[in-house]
Amino acid sequence: MQSVSQSRVRRTSVDLVFDHLYQEINLMKLRPGAKISEAEIAGQFNVSRQPVRDAFSRLENLELVVIRPQRATEVRRFSAKAIKKSRFIRASIESEVLRRAAAECSAEGAKLIDDSLEVQHSIVANEDFDAFTEQDYVFHKKLCKIAGVEFAFEVISDEKAKIDRLCVLSHSDGGDRLSELVSDHDEIGKQIKAGNGQKAVDAGMLHLSRLDGTIEKILNDHPEYFES
Repeated sequence: MQSVSQSRVRRTSVDLVFDHLYQEINLMKLRPGAKISEAEIAGQFNVSRQPVRDAFSRLENLELVVIRPQRATEVRRFSAKAIKKSRFIRASIESEVLRRAAAECSAEGAKLIDDSLEVQHSIVANEDFDAFTEQDYVFHKKLCKIAGVEFAFEVISDEKAKIDRLCVLSHSDGGDRLSELVSDHDEIGKQIKAGNGQKAVDAGMLHLSRLDGTIEKILNDHPEYFES
């Protein structure tokens, strides 16, 4: 990898290193259990080790790496317990968000939903999983805005970040998988616009459950990705 020029963009060295490693981990280019050398990353970005340490610390806060003193930092393995916790937190918060969104959705809110879904449908045709991942965040952020609880998105996005790697692995099913997820969003949007809070929640919970089969398959095929 070429050295990254710090003057190229107005961002800190920590931001650059963090964003690079975050993407590498979430796109499964750095697999669970992979070791990351502080010295090598500092050399790649032509920075001192301190920005790398700070980036590692941010990744650790997201439960994406394990920092071990005097030893190589390691990409965190999946934890069945952590996945269960994250899913519970998301389900609890998103249920309330969806109920409120259905109760508060105005014509402006409906347009936010429709605009987001239009973008997502265009993504399906190209099977652009990276673009969908970004728009998935946008969609849920808009739902929080419609519900009048924009602060809830911070928690949702933090919990999503902890299992995004599983979502990447779930894309192995190709376009059918992507179409299924966007179809879920269609149903969520439809029920919110109709003011059907419980049906919106039901659609949202089905959407969250889509990972269940993937988790079981990964556990069977790649047990080394999970904490013992």
